Amino acid sequence: MTTPRRDTYTPDSLLTVAVRIFNERGYDGTSMEHLSKAAGISKSSIYHHVTGKEELLRRAVSRAIDGLFGVLDEPAAARGSAIEQVEYVTRRTVEVLMAELPYVTLLLRVRGNTSTERWAMERRRDFDQRVAGLLKAAVSEGDLRSDVDIRLATRLLFGMINSLVEWWRPQPGSAPDTDQLAETVVQLAFEGLRSTPAR
Repeated sequence: MTTPRRDTYTPDSLLTVAVRIFNERGYDGTSMEHLSKAAGISKSSIYHHVTGKEELLRRAVSRAIDGLFGVLDEPAAARGSAIEQVEYVTRRTVEVLMAELPYVTLLLRVRGNTSTERWAMERRRDFDQRVAGLLKAAVSEGDLRSDVDIRLATRLLFGMINSLVEWWRPQPGSAPDTDQLAETVVQLAFEGLRSTPAR
């Protein structure tokens, strides 16, 4: 009788398992023992790929952060008026969240208890500030209401987007309609913020 062969884990496949367990148990509540059991490999095998669970956390949140900042580097994010730019960034942020849902979920749940978590939170603040700058520019250009506090508007906008990780689930057997979801978020957010109806 032959012994079943264990799957060969790569850094990417190990990261996928780690993110799932971090999201299920919380980062602080996850031990290397939990990760080794979930992956079906020994702890020493995990250490062959990474130095520990914080390296896995760093890789995971970096993937989410890189996706978000990548949106800001896309040509369309700097094209047209400020309102066009911020609507584009909002739409693409939703799309990145959907594409990288487990990784963004983990990013949004870090609490600053480790150096990696504090770094991730600082990067999130940097991203929010970049978007707040676009909102401020759109107000200056007369496309967004001037009576709305920009910091509040930014928090409300990302509060709506980020809440997707808690409740949005694709229908079983159907592909997620990411485009429709992103467009709905843009419409709900900016119809109320525009100084005049969109043309």
